[in-house]
Amino acid sequence: MTRHSGTGTAPARTSDRAVRTVHMVASILLGYPDERLTDARPVLADAVATLEPGEASRHLTAFLAHLDTTPLPDLAAHYVAVFDLKRRCCPYLTYYTYGDTRRRGMALLRFNHAYRAAGYQPPDGELPDHLAAVCELSGRGATDHAIRLLREHHAGIHVLHQALTAEHSPYAHVVAAVLATLPPPGPRERATALRLAAQGPPAEEVGLEPFALTGDPR
Repeated sequence: MTRHSGTGTAPARTSDRAVRTVHMVASILLGYPDERLTDARPVLADAVATLEPGEASRHLTAFLAHLDTTPLPDLAAHYVAVFDLKRRCCPYLTYYTYGDTRRRGMALLRFNHAYRAAGYQPPDGELPDHLAAVCELSGRGATDHAIRLLREHHAGIHVLHQALTAEHSPYAHVVAAVLATLPPPGPRERATALRLAAQGPPAEEVGLEPFALTGDPR
């Protein structure tokens, strides 16, 4: 993401700086794990150490501990197994509401507009609704824009967290840390999450051709 020139509960006192830190760390941890993640490990630990004790710091610390004891090939294999091969663990936020339907294409355009309104280009080589990309948008300073997107898709993030928890995936910790930065869900969001968990997203498989990726989606 390049800039132009131009289930947790977040306490109200959480600072913008702390939210940005949580989101930036989460954006890196939710990316495909390769040598860059290993190189970034000390910086990530230092960033988490600046956070006040709480849900977000606890979950990020837990994932970093897992990272320390898991060989990179094993972590990469697990990442593919959950995020690439299990539809219910999809990291793309609009999928939960729209599935692979025409309406999802319009939702993706909204994400692109939000990136540009914040002064950033949408991510290159990745759909803009990937949770890691939205967290990076916040971590780079456009926290209000990113939080708005995250709140609009709170139910989907909750379902993703539940799915990762059911898979006993350590990535549930990272998603829980993101949830901890958001206000608690309202009745409508809770009802939507329950419906999505029970029924899944719409199943019409058309309308995403303009957004197809080329090359490695990771």
